[in-house]
Amino acid sequence: MNTLDYSTDMISRICEGNLTIRDTEHTYVRFLSTDSRKVVNHETTLFFAITGTRNDGHRFIQELYRKGIRNFVVSNLSDELKELHANFIVVKNTLEALQALSAYHRRQFALPVIGITGSNGKTIVKEWLYQLLSPDKNIVRSPKSYNSQIGVPLSVWNMKMENEMALFEAGISMSNEMEKLENIIRPQIGIFTNIGQAHAENFNSLDEKVDEKLKLFKNCKTLIYCKDYLAIVEGISRSGLAGANISHFTWSRKSKSDLQIGRISKLKEFTEIQGIYQNRFISIRIPFSDEASIENAIHCWALLLYCGYENELIAERMELLSPVAMRLEMKDGINNCSIINDSYNSDLGSLTIALDFMIQQNPNGRKTLILSDILQSGRFEENLYQDVAELLNKKKVDRLIGIGPAISRQANLFDLEKEFFSATDNFLDQYKPGDFRDETILLKGARAFGFERVSAMIQQKAHETVLEINLNAIIHNLNFYRSRLLPDTKLMAMVKAFAYGSGSFEIANTLQFHGVDYLSVAYADEGLELRQAGITMPIMVMNPESSSLETMINHALEPEIYSFKTLNEFTEALNRRPRSVDSEPFPIHVELDTGLHRTGFEEHDLNELIVRLQNNKLVSLKSVFTHLAASDEQEHDDFTKKQLASFEQMSKILKEHLGKGIICHALNSAGILRFPESQYDMGRLGIGLYGIAPTAHDQSQLMNVGTLKTTILQIRNVPSSDSIGYSRKGKLKRDSQIATVAIGYADGLSRKLSNGVGKMLVNGHFAPIVGNICMDMCMLDITDIQAEEGDEVIVFGAEFPITQMAQNLGTIPYELLTSISQRVKRVYFHE
Repeated sequence: MNTLDYSTDMISRICEGNLTIRDTEHTYVRFLSTDSRKVVNHETTLFFAITGTRNDGHRFIQELYRKGIRNFVVSNLSDELKELHANFIVVKNTLEALQALSAYHRRQFALPVIGITGSNGKTIVKEWLYQLLSPDKNIVRSPKSYNSQIGVPLSVWNMKMENEMALFEAGISMSNEMEKLENIIRPQIGIFTNIGQAHAENFNSLDEKVDEKLKLFKNCKTLIYCKDYLAIVEGISRSGLAGANISHFTWSRKSKSDLQIGRISKLKEFTEIQGIYQNRFISIRIPFSDEASIENAIHCWALLLYCGYENELIAERMELLSPVAMRLEMKDGINNCSIINDSYNSDLGSLTIALDFMIQQNPNGRKTLILSDILQSGRFEENLYQDVAELLNKKKVDRLIGIGPAISRQANLFDLEKEFFSATDNFLDQYKPGDFRDETILLKGARAFGFERVSAMIQQKAHETVLEINLNAIIHNLNFYRSRLLPDTKLMAMVKAFAYGSGSFEIANTLQFHGVDYLSVAYADEGLELRQAGITMPIMVMNPESSSLETMINHALEPEIYSFKTLNEFTEALNRRPRSVDSEPFPIHVELDTGLHRTGFEEHDLNELIVRLQNNKLVSLKSVFTHLAASDEQEHDDFTKKQLASFEQMSKILKEHLGKGIICHALNSAGILRFPESQYDMGRLGIGLYGIAPTAHDQSQLMNVGTLKTTILQIRNVPSSDSIGYSRKGKLKRDSQIATVAIGYADGLSRKLSNGVGKMLVNGHFAPIVGNICMDMCMLDITDIQAEEGDEVIVFGAEFPITQMAQNLGTIPYELLTSISQRVKRVYFHE
């Protein structure tokens, strides 16, 4: 809990707002929220109705009021809201009000605050500093990567009287953002991790980007950075931060600095980093060998040296650094369970985030939490676990399995199905895989408790090949396309064909959570599967087969009607079901053929269609739409415009006779980007949601969603006189090193990629496929690549786009995505 109490009257004055009090019993605030889906402590939460390009928080106030929230910050107070028995603070800009309140809160504390920015490494440096400093300090820090214009104020609001140090990261994507974040964080010590091209699209130059980031440090006493980034050094000189009011602590591999880095020795288990500090040789060892981790560790080393830590203690703690899992992973578990593994950290903030993800993925099913002791919280044990108990109650967790002496001592605080164990070994001795069934299980454990053994017990044994699905990328791509639509334009998302190979339910759940208006599937059984998994939003079925009509009617799956035959069959099916006097007409979606010539009504059908629909009391026309044949190809733009003109004319006739409220939609993913003037009432987002855009420029705006990974099973040396694979198709030109990897055509890897047509990434280098691809395996030539058995291999992903693989094959990404076998395990993660 926040030990500083804020009244609504005080907050109104801080935010320069106008206060309306209607509920005098709830005028004190301890929690802030900007997301209506993630509110926990309703009675003491203040909700900020943030208005964005697509979403408006004001739309959710009525819903939040029904859930128990009584305090709101709004930019307009409608007549409907005035009727609520609640308190409203009316401000000009709700985001600026949130930032002003958090900035005021920050100024109530005199503790050391460390601000971190840079193109990469912010979150890792912050988390490693927490690991290194938390044995000595009670530290508050940004949850995960909360570093945005909204994330920073929410992070800073977590500062409490018992804290002794704060670690906050700040990220920007355009000019004039950092000054606002600096006003909130007010760091005394700054760390500039590095500078690169991330978010560069909104800056005119790298120098402009550096200058913007440096604004975070304008009131710092000390700035820590690497002198090897000349852009940072030059930016510091331009900004005036090189003056006498701020001290610098620098490190470098190339030039004289406070911490001069010498030899870096990479071994199999660790990396040794040697340096010179204050004219003496010092060194540390870290359990990582990649360049990013080495750089991040040196930043942490520099900070601890600056703070006066003895190098012997620093070295001892550095060797124990743990990897920072930047994401929540969801995998299939035994007995129809889903496993969410969060080894990120164990504190109340990250637990809240993980529980929200569990609810998002399984809103109505059984939820089990396996939770270890929360270590190094700096709080009284009883108070800490009382808050945990309240959180589990608010999030409607069904079962708690507590592991550790501290949580076991507080067992009486938890009012739910529960069981406690003093150690992980005790749990593993007593629990069996059969004790988990048909539930979502969240593993949330401090690293010392070794929960990887728990995960191994309940996780479904996986094929060596997996398709990783980045749910953050799905959300990013969704919001990118939303930004190209007008605020009132609806959005239908395509989840047919197993969501283009990505997994229907998990994707649909994410889309439902983020407020998409419609889903579309190809066949009724796909829609039925979504309904059975808890998807309640409207679903359109594109191919309403005769045998599936009863299923569609019983599960509110809305058919696409593309011919008089489908209309007759669906009407007959509706006639067969029992009806009451007040039964509503069943919604249908009519397809018009404007040039694709696959399915749909043509212009000469319209008169008969209008008469039939006017006389049919069993159905109501929900939407009318068309499919564009070539909206992604500029050479066919005249044809696309002709299609749109035809659709305009045909849909206008239908609306004149059948009602103005009919939803019209024509644009697919490419159309949304290339023909925004024709967005009508709704856009249909398909392949773009999954990270594929029609042009290179638009592609740069999207995030990669799917990464297909496999592993090296075996490495062998093969002389040039031998051949590789079936039919001896793999002819060698030299003595070669060949890696056999665990993917074949039964996994969806096209056999046409055999014999050098295809390639894969092994440790950052391309390795050609050699020989014919087998059913379950294939072979790579890794002669010039350092690799070991068990190493990861990227079939496609961000570094090797699926568009490039499709080009090599002479096909389209759709085919490759939908060809991935369902025996390939899908692993979903949320950063």
